[in-house]
Amino acid sequence: MKKVLFILLLSLFCSIVSIAQSKSYFGVKGGLNFTFFKVQESTFGFTQNTETGFYGGFFVDFEVDETLSLQTEILYIGLNDFQFLNAPIYVKYQMADNLDVMVGPSINYFFDFFTSKIKIRADLSTAYNISSNLDLHLKYTIGFQEITPNGLFIGLGLKL
Repeated sequence: MKKVLFILLLSLFCSIVSIAQSKSYFGVKGGLNFTFFKVQESTFGFTQNTETGFYGGFFVDFEVDETLSLQTEILYIGLNDFQFLNAPIYVKYQMADNLDVMVGPSINYFFDFFTSKIKIRADLSTAYNISSNLDLHLKYTIGFQEITPNGLFIGLGLKL
């Protein structure tokens, strides 16, 4: 099942790349991930448990016009024994010369997480372009279900 979903996500990613009719950029990104789990305690309600990990993957940015683009990503996220794939689809808007804001849904495949393996989350991200090929980005993901964790990502992206 893991291989089938990975091949499906990779095929979707490649299909989007192949049908792009505008200027597109391909790159790699990676960095640190802070994931926040809600844990229910019997007497005090919910508490937050935080895990620190890493992420890395690929992105493709399809330019629609000078300030608007679509960006897709496939990221591998590792948090100790907890591992999953994150595939966001962003609408990206250039707010200023070097500042972009991105928002969109993300499909997440959890490799070993109880019985529900696919989760949908919402992503909000910003990127500061240090140079034409290098950016510093910050992303926050919001899980819609109690068992789906929220996450904060801080890293670098490099256009190839």
